[in-house]
Amino acid sequence: MTDNRVEIIESCEAQVAELRVRRALPTKGRRTVGAWCFVDHMGPMSLSPDRSIDVAPHPHLGLQTVTWLFGGEFLHRDSLGSEQLIRAGQLNLMTSGHGVAHSEENPGLRSGEMHGMQLWVAQPSMTRDGGADFEHFDELPRAEMANLTGTVLVGTFVDVSSPARRDSDHVGVELDFHGGPVTVALDPTYEYALIVANGAVLVDDVVIRPGALAYLGAGRDECRFDSSGPSRAMLIGGVPFDERLFMWWNFVARTQDEISDAWRAWATGDARFGHVASPFARIEVGPPPWLMALR
Repeated sequence: MTDNRVEIIESCEAQVAELRVRRALPTKGRRTVGAWCFVDHMGPMSLSPDRSIDVAPHPHLGLQTVTWLFGGEFLHRDSLGSEQLIRAGQLNLMTSGHGVAHSEENPGLRSGEMHGMQLWVAQPSMTRDGGADFEHFDELPRAEMANLTGTVLVGTFVDVSSPARRDSDHVGVELDFHGGPVTVALDPTYEYALIVANGAVLVDDVVIRPGALAYLGAGRDECRFDSSGPSRAMLIGGVPFDERLFMWWNFVARTQDEISDAWRAWATGDARFGHVASPFARIEVGPPPWLMALR
């Protein structure tokens, strides 16, 4: 029998450059949802002449970054030579494979609101040592139903499919609730979680608000949502990931040795991660703790 109880896992606060974020994955309560292994909810925050957001060049390994904004803009630069402005409702998807570096910079905005999420998808063994890639989509398909609009970032949701690359069986959808109940079809082979960005959403009589991840479990073929007014959330799901992950800093690997090699490559300026044409100096970080212990 499938256990469909909603499990609420509080997000933890983390610092990313000048930005405080609410980290919904990974936490002590849950490490992954399908292949999704990282979710940072940033903002909403107001920009001002003395308050900007810039994340200097840094490396990634073995993952895809999924950048999604509800408000504001970012300028993406990477070591593939990509330079892409992303606005609200657009998708940036970067595949790191064996190694890539990127920056996310304020494109000159000094006012307005910044609000969004960055998510990581762990790449499976068949692609995680492959080449890097970058995709941008100005528009994505939507599923329209009574009281709900779903924008499909990755995968398929109620027969609507995103054109974005995916290396495993997973889905990511922005759910915009207009107020009132709605029942959506789900894939019973997936496990799912909901992260509310603003407002409040009711699932199985459990109220979900920003600052937590609601784990919905696996085996559901549908889910009933309700909201008293406009609310926004991210629904993520996928077939449970059957590979053990080892994560440190911006790297997703399988062993400490893989992480150690990646850190050495970054620290020595090895060509593995390339060069980002950014005005900001790249982020440097000390060795992982197991290497520190050998010193």
